[in-house]
Amino acid sequence: MVSIRSAKTTRGYSTIELGNYFFMRLSPRLHFLLLILILTSCTLPTSNTPPAPFVLVTPNPGALPTPTPFQPADSNYIPIDAPTLISTFTPLPPTNTPLPTLEFTATVLPSPTGIPSSARTQYTLYALLDYYGHQLAVDETVAYTNQTGLALNELVMAVEPNLSGGFFLEHVLLNASQLNYDLSGQRLTVYLPQPLQPNTQVSLAMRFRIDLPAKVKDHPYGYDVDQVNLTDWYPFVVPYSNGWVLHDDHYLGEHLVYDAADFDVNVKTTEGSIVIAASGVPEPNGEWTRYRLNGARTFALSASDQFQFVDATTSGGAVIRAYYYPGYESQGLAILNAASRAVGLFESRFAPYPYGSLSIIQADLNDGQEYDGLIFLATKFYNEYNGSARSNLVTIGVHEIAHQWWFGLVGNDQAMEPWLDEALCVYSEAIFYKYIYPNSLDWWWQFRVNYFGPSGYMDTNIYEPPTFRAYVNAAYLNGANFLEALNYRMGDDAFYAFLQDYASRYGRGHATAYDFFAVARQNTTADISDLIRAYFRGGY
Repeated sequence: MVSIRSAKTTRGYSTIELGNYFFMRLSPRLHFLLLILILTSCTLPTSNTPPAPFVLVTPNPGALPTPTPFQPADSNYIPIDAPTLISTFTPLPPTNTPLPTLEFTATVLPSPTGIPSSARTQYTLYALLDYYGHQLAVDETVAYTNQTGLALNELVMAVEPNLSGGFFLEHVLLNASQLNYDLSGQRLTVYLPQPLQPNTQVSLAMRFRIDLPAKVKDHPYGYDVDQVNLTDWYPFVVPYSNGWVLHDDHYLGEHLVYDAADFDVNVKTTEGSIVIAASGVPEPNGEWTRYRLNGARTFALSASDQFQFVDATTSGGAVIRAYYYPGYESQGLAILNAASRAVGLFESRFAPYPYGSLSIIQADLNDGQEYDGLIFLATKFYNEYNGSARSNLVTIGVHEIAHQWWFGLVGNDQAMEPWLDEALCVYSEAIFYKYIYPNSLDWWWQFRVNYFGPSGYMDTNIYEPPTFRAYVNAAYLNGANFLEALNYRMGDDAFYAFLQDYASRYGRGHATAYDFFAVARQNTTADISDLIRAYFRGGY
């Protein structure tokens, strides 16, 4: 292997590392041409002259920005024939079905209770869905244990459906007595009759109804002609860290931050023949279908009268189920196969899969979107699928699956430090291709990263970048460049030991950039300070 030796650095790599790194990335023919170029060079850069940048691709400034940035399909590519989805049902008028009658069992606030076996917040929901009427009636119980170390006079909850309209909160009860509350935008403040002391628990009962909005293509929430999607559909208690953490909504990225929680969700529909895909494994509970999900950030579900599905079981026992529309059988099998391989690989490289199931859902979206135990993928990925792993269906599918570890298992502040989950998920795609489809690894770097010419400091938040492209190029794609450099500097053994240590320490918790780098340094003797200076503004 040819090495160019110099004390200078470029974007955080020593020049010797740049030579080795890019040499390995090139095709055999380019290996030969580069070797001839180096051997015939007369001089090397002096210690006072930085080496010229090595340019592999020309950035395409016209590429359209998307939440999970991907390359558009080749203009010469002819998509696989797929039927146009036509609704075959006759919509019914809204039924205004009455809410289910439930007995509330709120904990008496004045009597302190010990921390339960899990101090995580416990959400119990009974949701009645009028699929064709686009309505949802819900009874929710929230058992919250105060782990802030402070006495709390109020609880703050996020209510995302209120941003879209159609959310109606009937009451919030404690011991069958109504509590005072304020609901403004996404923020619900529930006032407690007396301070909730540290390490004690309170159980609130809520009843609400949602008139679901028509879904837009940049977000799964709501209904369209073929499905109803419930994402961030219930009020949840936001984390507390020197105050309640509830960031403003923004058109870039994702603004919500979640504590890990336990969910007991019971669902029934007012109509038959509705297939429900959810974050948990279904089990019967009388007239309801029950789903349990522990240690998760979110619970999401999708319902359709057209879903078909195929499934498989991982070696760890998790059920992976791919839901798709008629006419997309081959694509459903393809994403199921990719998901099974990705979960098996990431279990060996990161941590055991965090949940008992994974639902993969075809949806009319611009992109993909992750939730715990459930991901959405755009129908256009299914239409563009070319029968191989070199496709958006596989790359974006693997990205969203990686979020089960980097977002679901290891939480972070998605608004203020989005790179902590997004960069790791983009680089998880590279790991997937490196070990599952090694002949396509160079293709992946060109298709997913180099094509966009990424630049910019990774430690941006969602409110700073002037454009969507600047945001994703820095937090997502330049993040993949940094993690490749970090992997190369540490070596594979130390790098994967670091990721496993990181997942173990912060699983079901929250990690920051400082946590990330502290664990990285504990797993390597290599100096990584120059890499941090090259890719980050902050001193970590």
